[in-house]
Amino acid sequence: MFSHPEQFPVHTSAVLAAPAATDAGSWLGQILSIGLFVLLLLGLGVLASRMMGVPFNAPRLVIAGAVGVPIGGAASILLYLGSTPTSPDFDPERLAGPGFVALMSLAMAVAAMLVFVALELALPQGTRLRPLAAARGTVLWFKRVGRYRRIVWILARHGLWGYVTRRRDAGEDASTQRRLARSLARSMEEAGVVFVKLGQVMATRRDLLPPVFVEELGRLHSEVAPVPFGQVREAVERSLGRPLDELFADFSAEPLASASIAQAHLARLPDGQEVVVKVQRPGIVPVVRRDLDIIRRLARRFQRGTEWGPAIGVVDLAEGFAEALLEELDFEVEAANIAAVAEATAGSPVRIPTVHEAYTTRRVMVMERLHGTPLGSADLDGADGGHIARVLLDCLLEQVMMSGIFHADPHPGNIMVLDDGGVGLLDYGSVGRLDGQTREALRMMLLAIDRTDAVLLTDTLLDVVDDSAGVDEERLRRALGQFMARYLHSGATASMRMFTELMLIVTRFGLSLPPELAAVFRALATLEGTLVHLSPGFDTVTEARRFAENRMADALSADNVRDAAMGELAALMPTLRRLPRRFDRITDQLHKGRFTVRVRPFAHPEDRALLRHAAQRAVLTVLAAVTGLMSVGLFNAVEGPGVVWADLSSRAQVLSIAAWVLLAASGLMILRLLVGMTKLGAAARAADT
Repeated sequence: MFSHPEQFPVHTSAVLAAPAATDAGSWLGQILSIGLFVLLLLGLGVLASRMMGVPFNAPRLVIAGAVGVPIGGAASILLYLGSTPTSPDFDPERLAGPGFVALMSLAMAVAAMLVFVALELALPQGTRLRPLAAARGTVLWFKRVGRYRRIVWILARHGLWGYVTRRRDAGEDASTQRRLARSLARSMEEAGVVFVKLGQVMATRRDLLPPVFVEELGRLHSEVAPVPFGQVREAVERSLGRPLDELFADFSAEPLASASIAQAHLARLPDGQEVVVKVQRPGIVPVVRRDLDIIRRLARRFQRGTEWGPAIGVVDLAEGFAEALLEELDFEVEAANIAAVAEATAGSPVRIPTVHEAYTTRRVMVMERLHGTPLGSADLDGADGGHIARVLLDCLLEQVMMSGIFHADPHPGNIMVLDDGGVGLLDYGSVGRLDGQTREALRMMLLAIDRTDAVLLTDTLLDVVDDSAGVDEERLRRALGQFMARYLHSGATASMRMFTELMLIVTRFGLSLPPELAAVFRALATLEGTLVHLSPGFDTVTEARRFAENRMADALSADNVRDAAMGELAALMPTLRRLPRRFDRITDQLHKGRFTVRVRPFAHPEDRALLRHAAQRAVLTVLAAVTGLMSVGLFNAVEGPGVVWADLSSRAQVLSIAAWVLLAASGLMILRLLVGMTKLGAAARAADT
């Protein structure tokens, strides 16, 4: 048996080396398989990127391959043999043919591509998955749901939920409107600080709400308990970064005033200056942001589900309110507003407190203390009241007409009669801003009212309103003419109510004033109540017309007109130089009969892109339908798609492969259409927001 012992080591080494060779072959096969799989995934990614019009993305491609390749392999076995590997009649030897390899490759490619496109549809490119943000959002959602439940309960308890979620009955009588307005005011007062402020803002929109709602909401007030001094001390020291005793020589523990957003304390700086320290209420920011988010969501709900929501522009109203309230939360913004208004009214006798910027942060503001009495508590005789009323009106009109930045809430609580006889204007958390064109339109509007010129007033309104296309200008002119005849004839007593009527006319014609212009009328209406309190019988409109006449007279003086004309002429000089040459060219072409006019209907790139995309989608839709019908016809030629492939003849297998290819092509084209529609919808939503 061992006659050739020298052969034993050879046989032994061969036996020992055999498993190693087998393992090496297995590892090599696995490496080749992984390489082929990676190449297949890359090919699928490029193919999906080209065919579906989606960006190439490696992580999505790995997920698509990991999910789609097993699904495609299982589907190919089921299609080829008509049975699964767990079936008793499963024969693995029938999977060795090239037909199965071709079918499996096609099925894996299609399945992986379907998963890739499904990922793109579910999570478009650019979507960032943030687990911590998602968890935080879930917590906020639960808090918001709790707040929603409380608000809905308040509305339901006051009988308002059914009213705000259905169409309003046009036949409501005055008593029903009064009851609804009173219920709305009580609901807002019960809902908290943000909703009270919203009601106060709505009470100034006489152009949007019926008078009974304006009256009831105007009675809203927010009585807030003062913050304990310990919390005030902590807030000041945290914001300014130093102990309170080092910052101030004296700091009053009793608040001078306590409001919903902040409260004020008297203090003295180390150099002896008396100041007022405005401290934001601790914890108010998250409460305000949460309620503002709810107000925005409710506004969108009312915009979609009610008739009155779009009519009054409830979404724009909510956004404007939110923006103004968020500005009030930042005292650095208020300090900048004070500086801007002070610069704009530098020559006015109205005093504006100076801000100490070194002691001012987002949550704390220190300003000069003005010694005086609040306007509501001041004891004034008729002459002093009339003088102060004219000073206040001229100051506000100067801010509105000339500088473009103005105090948007001049109610009596924000006005002081100083001990030296002057006037102080406080609280600049809410200011309005106007551009040059809007200021010019306001001046022309006052000039038209002064001249009772309905044509000029119509043209001025159409220049400043949003979306004036389609309005009947002749009917609007007649309505404005009747308005002027009613309010501006001799013997009529004009008041700021005429501006409310003017805004109602604008609304009735389907137009909407810009928010900044509505803020001007709102501020003037608020100021009128103050002026009438100061001087009963004070004619606000007449005084405003006097101001406009003086300003227009200054603007139309010889020097100003000459300077304006020279400026316009200098701007027109390049055009004037080219005008004779162009006119000569036109007349020459007319004389020779070669004058032509060229029109390019699709000159804008967006128009051409829209037409190109529409044509591509139409062609793709036709191709998808044709290839789908062709695949159905081929399936019928080989006795349907459910037949066992291995039992078909070679010719039938070729036809079946062609049918599956056509069906896959049709499906891919349909998927491309879906991806394109999804992207178009996402772009439209982004443009709307």
